[in-house]
Amino acid sequence: MTSSTSPVSPPPQPPAPPSWWRRRVVEPVLNILKQGLTPKQLSLTVALGVIFGLVPMMGITTLMCTATAVRLRLNMAALLLMSHLLSPVQLLLIIPLMRLGAQLLGDSAGPDLTLEQLEHLIANNWRDAVHLLWQACAGAMIIWAVAAVPVGLLLNFGLRPVFRWLLARQAKKTEAAEL
Repeated sequence: MTSSTSPVSPPPQPPAPPSWWRRRVVEPVLNILKQGLTPKQLSLTVALGVIFGLVPMMGITTLMCTATAVRLRLNMAALLLMSHLLSPVQLLLIIPLMRLGAQLLGDSAGPDLTLEQLEHLIANNWRDAVHLLWQACAGAMIIWAVAAVPVGLLLNFGLRPVFRWLLARQAKKTEAAEL
């Protein structure tokens, strides 16, 4: 009697769950690409999302995105997604932009925007502290507005060919899946 031992194959492994990056960033962006937006609309949405995501003032990003999306008839979810993905970068840029803004609009003999100087002003002269913060915020917004124009134009026109290619590739995949 001959016994043949056949190798036992291990059971198939379930696919690994998608990473946080894939679930939270890649898949939402791919879903937006499937919504029928033109490359022009997509590039404008990304460009404005980046610009609004880097505004050096906390709390106005969503308002700016919503108003712009309604006015220009853009995809509000895509615009908000792009702007809120840049929140960590926004937080990194706020302090340097406020320092530059304080220098831009402040007196050359006036106090510099440092944490120690701000603490001292708040403790001793709150009006000067408010004035310094106002100058810093206004100056940061001016710097942001000046920088936003070339960045927005570069992104808008630079991303159009990329989105044309992505949409054509997506259409080919959809067409192949239907066959």
